[in-house]
Amino acid sequence: MEKSYHTKFNIVKYILIAITIAFLFIMLGMPLILIFSEAFRKGKDAYMTAITDSNTISAIKLTLVASGLAVLFNTVFGIMMAFAVTKFKFKGRNFLITLIDLPFAISPVIAGLIYVLTFGRGGLFYNFLFKHDINIIFALPGIILATIFVTFPFVSREIIPLMIAQGTDEEEAAASMGANLWTIFSRITLPNIKWGLLYGIVLCSARAIGEFGAVSVVSGHIRGETNTLPLHVEILYNEYQFSASFAVSSILVFIAIVILIIRNIIEWKVKKEVI
Repeated sequence: MEKSYHTKFNIVKYILIAITIAFLFIMLGMPLILIFSEAFRKGKDAYMTAITDSNTISAIKLTLVASGLAVLFNTVFGIMMAFAVTKFKFKGRNFLITLIDLPFAISPVIAGLIYVLTFGRGGLFYNFLFKHDINIIFALPGIILATIFVTFPFVSREIIPLMIAQGTDEEEAAASMGANLWTIFSRITLPNIKWGLLYGIVLCSARAIGEFGAVSVVSGHIRGETNTLPLHVEILYNEYQFSASFAVSSILVFIAIVILIIRNIIEWKVKKEVI
């Protein structure tokens, strides 16, 4: 009876493994193969021309700048918010925690539209911005704001559970001995959340680099100026430059692979410390 049970269990196990592998190959493996096969379809020279084009270089720079600033802001503000909602008790605390997840519930396109209606022509702050010659929509600030909005929860959501589990006893003991807030955070809080913080930064970076919807609305699609890498891929594809669009797409794939390696290293470090 026991042998029959183990046989059936192994059959189910291998069926599920086979289904998982087949699904991953169809959903991930085949698209990756297609990207690189199309990218090099016209040869190595065409591939290098596409990824070294001035518009592509501008898109890479803009993507790195916008995502870098968005991740920096979300890291600093995410830590501050997580510290506030986990170490202090105040009215509206649960509501504030709920608001952190708001970007997950709103479509990125709607988020971009909100910024257009706020800072664009006829928007709430348009007269002030126009008077002081400040450009937000169809410029770098709008792209950064849109990226910040859609990626905001990633850092804070990774470290809030860790701070809750840590409690406040150690911080309160340090404060009673005269330690200031920075000393408490750097010596007690940060060491306990460092891997969760790095993991959140990695996830935030991946989301920021690949953001399309919100950035598409606020960018204006100005070639060489406000096009990020995903938007540049779309423009090349719409112009029937398929090989070039897949070549630029391969850059995003390489970035994703690097981020994946970093994420796995962080997970390995966490497991090593736990053991």
